[in-house]
Amino acid sequence: MSRLTHLDEQGRASMVDVSEKAVTSREAVASARVRMQPETLKLIAEGGHKKGDVLAVARIAGIQAAKRTHELIPLCHPLLLTGIRVELSVNEDECCIDIEAGCRVSGQTGVEMEALTAASVAALTLYDMCKAVDRGMVIESVQLLEKQGGKSGHWRREEQE
Repeated sequence: MSRLTHLDEQGRASMVDVSEKAVTSREAVASARVRMQPETLKLIAEGGHKKGDVLAVARIAGIQAAKRTHELIPLCHPLLLTGIRVELSVNEDECCIDIEAGCRVSGQTGVEMEALTAASVAALTLYDMCKAVDRGMVIESVQLLEKQGGKSGHWRREEQE
């Protein structure tokens, strides 16, 4: 197993020096899910929430969060992202909102944390906007789905049944 990269030679937390790494195209995709009561899902899907378009607000929150990941996650490099997408879809069969976030950069380090942060903050925003009608919502399955680029190349989560 390789050593953790955010520890220096003395075992202290430190930001990784990426100055020697090549600039490459890098992409990452992450997801999250917010489970809720059927009535809450219907309220969101029909746009009937008194706070407005909950899905649009959560999408913008996810985009903003990706751009500020370095301010939220200690030792995370600030990146000039070249693309961010956050998609939210109503899943009536499983009574949830599925979130997928993708981030892109040309740089010396990956964007996995940015994609994970975008998906997480979009989920938290859904919870915040709907907690008055459904405190029992559950945020789950925040996970990296895929990453491309950089020294480690391409990785994709295998489907789980």
